Amino acid sequence: MLRIRCKQCGKELTGRGSKPVSCGCPNMTTIKGDKISANDLSEVLMIDNGQERKTKLTSSDMEWQESRRKRKIRRLDFDIR
Repeated sequence: MLRIRCKQCGKELTGRGSKPVSCGCPNMTTIKGDKISANDLSEVLMIDNGQERKTKLTSSDMEWQESRRKRKIRRLDFDIR
């Protein structure tokens, strides 16, 4: 579910399927499904993008990721015949 806030009027809008929802202020912020429209999109703040958040990694997982990131790439030399 997509949630946005209009900065001009301060109203929060939540996208619900194919039914369009509008704030009604002069900026006319409208949300329909996953599409956002407004007269001035710089006046629209996205609160929640509707994607599920992944579980956080433990500290040991983060250490392992860092060690993998810092490893060197080993070049192999082959004889060309």
